[in-house]
Amino acid sequence: MTYEHTGKEPRTSGSGTATTSPPVPAGEVAAQERAARLTARVDRLPMTWVQGRILSQGGLSTTLDGLDLGIMSFLLPLITTAFALTGTEQGLVASATLAGAFLGDLSLAVLGNRVGRKPLLLWSLALYCGCTLVSAASPDFGMLLALRFLAGVGVGVNVNIVIPYLAEFAPRKARATYVGSLAAFFGLGYVLAALIGTFVVARVDNGWRWGLVLVGLPVALALWWRRGLPESPRYLLLKGRDEEAEAVVADLERKVAARTGVPLPDPEPPQLTERDEDLGFVRQFTALWQGPYLRQTVVVWSMFFVASFAYYGFLTFLPSMLLDRGMSITDSFGYSLLVEIAQVLGYYPAAWLADRTDRKWSIVGCLAASTVVAFLLSQAHADAAVLVLSILLGFFLNGLYAPLYTYLPEVYPTRLRSMAAATSDAFSRVGGIVSPMIIGSMYATLKFGGVFTLICLVLAAGCVLTLTLSTATRGRSLETLSD
Repeated sequence: MTYEHTGKEPRTSGSGTATTSPPVPAGEVAAQERAARLTARVDRLPMTWVQGRILSQGGLSTTLDGLDLGIMSFLLPLITTAFALTGTEQGLVASATLAGAFLGDLSLAVLGNRVGRKPLLLWSLALYCGCTLVSAASPDFGMLLALRFLAGVGVGVNVNIVIPYLAEFAPRKARATYVGSLAAFFGLGYVLAALIGTFVVARVDNGWRWGLVLVGLPVALALWWRRGLPESPRYLLLKGRDEEAEAVVADLERKVAARTGVPLPDPEPPQLTERDEDLGFVRQFTALWQGPYLRQTVVVWSMFFVASFAYYGFLTFLPSMLLDRGMSITDSFGYSLLVEIAQVLGYYPAAWLADRTDRKWSIVGCLAASTVVAFLLSQAHADAAVLVLSILLGFFLNGLYAPLYTYLPEVYPTRLRSMAAATSDAFSRVGGIVSPMIIGSMYATLKFGGVFTLICLVLAAGCVLTLTLSTATRGRSLETLSD
């Protein structure tokens, strides 16, 4: 069997003589060819509402994540008053969901290839929904903390399984726009949180309780929507369920053709690679740190840590920092709403840049811009300057997630994709956990300028790391990238 059939280059002996790889059984070659044809058929599909519906339903995960995390910055001042919390206890409440999400990440690392993309999406939402609604009736600090932690477990599974899920459906030429739009969904969650915080939390009695009720209720809609979601064909191929994968792809093609009203373009000739082997948990984790994946794991983990540290440190304490500058609670929430809206807008130029240049340069551009704005914020004194610069920082920080969400699933094969998403997010949660705790405990010393100086330094380090270690991924199939 020649290397053109197997996707492997011929090996060279120590004397320089070319040798061929061992013959591959005919049945295995046929399976490789079938898998390659199926993924090529998915890659060549034009972008329509068929994929858009999958995106909108899957993207709702990140909207709810943003809504849940964003609402805490509005609830925290009122919860502090209601339960007479110390500064340390405030930090624990702010970090509880992130700590639970860390456990959810670890759970996904174990379950991602065992249970499937779709079932994990559904059950994690159910866990999040129940805990969020019950937490609205918390009688004390301890129960609220425990329920926020458990809700975070659901969040950790949910928002990370959706990244490989959407990437495995994304048309190749629009992958950054498609997968990266999770950043816009996430930012939309923060906008909804700001609306609830401004018009409910700050204006009604026990506003923090009603805020949690409103955050939990939309999950019922998400569960209903997801009844019609298909399982990922690439996941089905990984599990050897080829007939089911064929049925999913054929149904997708039929719906796209009906939507466009024209014949579908022919798939590009598939490039055969070794078929993915379904690995156990230990072998998956070990593989992240071996061969070509070592470099990618270092850069992906680092980028997600930096983004999380800056993002959560900035947004969690923004209303409190504005209050400390002498603004009323209503004014600080209103300013925060403008910052949240800017986040949604930040996705569009970042995704546009990622699909037209490369994910790497979009990441670097957002990191560099965020670094400059964070530095200017550290030097700002006038309220108008603080407002404008806060809006710009929200714009660039959320824009950063668009290429990050795309880059991660591109540099790992299907067998490692959910493990990579889970573990990199687990590491990012460390940034999200320690950032509010550091800022909460050191704010009296750092003050407003010191907080943004710290964020500036972290962002600058991430920018340098991305420039030196990341790789170009635009315009290639998931299989050839990871191979």
